[in-house]
Amino acid sequence: MTRPAPLTIGDRVGIVATARRIKADDVEAAVRVLEEWGLRVSLSPHLYNTSHSYLAGTDEDRISALQQFIDEPDIKAIFCARGGYGTTRIIDAIDFRTFMNHPKWIIGYSDITSLHLKLSTLGIESIHGTMPIMFGKDDVASSLLSLRQLLFDETHILRASHSAFNKPGKATGQLVGGNLSLLADSLGSSHELETKGKILIIEEVDEYMYRVDRMFVQLKRAGKLNSLAGLAIGHFSDIKDSESFGETVEEIILYHTREFSYPVGFGFPVGHIHPNEAWICGRNASLEVTKQDAKIEMER
Repeated sequence: MTRPAPLTIGDRVGIVATARRIKADDVEAAVRVLEEWGLRVSLSPHLYNTSHSYLAGTDEDRISALQQFIDEPDIKAIFCARGGYGTTRIIDAIDFRTFMNHPKWIIGYSDITSLHLKLSTLGIESIHGTMPIMFGKDDVASSLLSLRQLLFDETHILRASHSAFNKPGKATGQLVGGNLSLLADSLGSSHELETKGKILIIEEVDEYMYRVDRMFVQLKRAGKLNSLAGLAIGHFSDIKDSESFGETVEEIILYHTREFSYPVGFGFPVGHIHPNEAWICGRNASLEVTKQDAKIEMER
């Protein structure tokens, strides 16, 4: 995998909206934080586009905005402003030829999972981490610290909280994954999730329990769970109908991976609530799961 260059003080970075609409108030804190890191911040001309009721502009607007920052050599990293929905509508229209010769960090999570998967098919690393809309939240400190560490080429270890559901073991492989809905959505597309020999990280938010189960069934039927090196589970927040479904998220995951011998670790600080610590998509890493806890260490 190709690694974009680490950021240095004085670098110029961009904020772009590839999915849902965003307001200026949601970006102010991010600009302030990035400037405190010593970075120069450029906002996409389409960032506050209101021409669509939900999306940050038309598909053509968002294609143009992302393409501009991808092609602009002075931009060293691209922060996706927020998730929601919309990135898959434009991803196949983006021209990555210049980007492949001059890669730069692209940062985001949630709907941006699709962009991470696309970059993975191109052999370029990217960062699954918190986005500008979250920079101003009270509990964002550890999420921001981990993001800064990875952008400036420092080390960061993902440490999971205790879980009685852990399936112990050790594994090594490339990190891949993100939001469960987007992973399932990628099947059959130009950026289909590839998992053989990899460590898969999964998180989800605001879904019904039966849909969580159905998406794991879909991944399994597509052969995406049978050849993993390991599985790491982040936050599954605001999940609906958990009592009426009769199984927990942990029970669903262990059921659908019951015949596989790879380690499964729960409680990683990744997802739609903080801490949402950063990790590098495509980076070689080691996963260690015990009965007490779990951790992921990324290679330097």
